[in-house]
Amino acid sequence: MFITFEGIDGAGKSTQVRKLRNLFLTRETEVLTLREPGGTDISEKIRELLLEGDSDITPTGELLLFAASRAELVQRVITPALDTGAIVILDRFYDSTTAYQGYGRKMDLDIIHRINSIASCGLEPDLTFYLDLSPEDALIRKFSEKSLPLAFEPEELDRMERSGLDFYTRVREGYLELAASEPHRFRTLDALQSPEELHRIITETVLASAGSAPER
Repeated sequence: MFITFEGIDGAGKSTQVRKLRNLFLTRETEVLTLREPGGTDISEKIRELLLEGDSDITPTGELLLFAASRAELVQRVITPALDTGAIVILDRFYDSTTAYQGYGRKMDLDIIHRINSIASCGLEPDLTFYLDLSPEDALIRKFSEKSLPLAFEPEELDRMERSGLDFYTRVREGYLELAASEPHRFRTLDALQSPEELHRIITETVLASAGSAPER
């Protein structure tokens, strides 16, 4: 079974990935958790360039770097793991590219879809959880320890986060459109709910879906 988590930074994806992994481990089920970009030596180097670097990358270059990282991860790690019968849980997949580069950067969606298909080798998630959160709430979460949550310094943000609220508003709109277009795969959850309540809903959904997931 291949499960992905989507949402803007601050939505709580990492927490829910960790909780779901622990659930499978308590059931003695083989499970692999990964993140995008990352997961292989090459993909981690691309991650550093995309998120931590100060380079001025064009939208096209950004798109192709994310795709290159995904292609490495799918072919070298995800597909082999699924072939052994493992559960794979991934923090971001091609829906992030559609939302961020397609809607956020306003790139041609047909081109995005074609590149996504190539980079993923046609692999599709069995289940995708979208944790919905407004960009404003995401910033408040990120800087909740400050007396003025939105009074942050630019260097405290990674390269993607410095794209601004308008960009993230478009990203959120893209996610909502994606979720509405594929209701059989997407489960949209209010990220403002408690981590415990989100985990409960996710657990119920995964266990109900596990028996209907196609064999690979």
